[in-house]
Amino acid sequence: MRDLLLQCSGVAAIAVALIHGVLGETKVFARATIEPPRLRQLIRLVWQAGTVAWIGGGALLIAAPSMASEPARHWIIVTLAVVFGFAALANAWAMRGRHIGWVALSGVVALAVAGY
Repeated sequence: MRDLLLQCSGVAAIAVALIHGVLGETKVFARATIEPPRLRQLIRLVWQAGTVAWIGGGALLIAAPSMASEPARHWIIVTLAVVFGFAALANAWAMRGRHIGWVALSGVVALAVAGY
């Protein structure tokens, strides 16, 4: 059961990351006026780097149960719980709790910890 919870955490992490990337492009950067254009491009790429990192974290959470190393499982879960937990807290603080992102990110953390 704990392996299934951990894999669900990974799937949720990937889903949150994809939603983050799509909403960034369609809602945030579609309206943002950032000058000069090179700076706009840099900020978009940094935004999407977070998306790619979260997808990688989700893939690690999915793969962790099939690893033969208990320490690897431990550190994958601990590291990604901290990463997604920090993202959840930052989102809740920055958006004053009025954004669903912190709830989704907290769900990823809860599933990962439950699968520990």
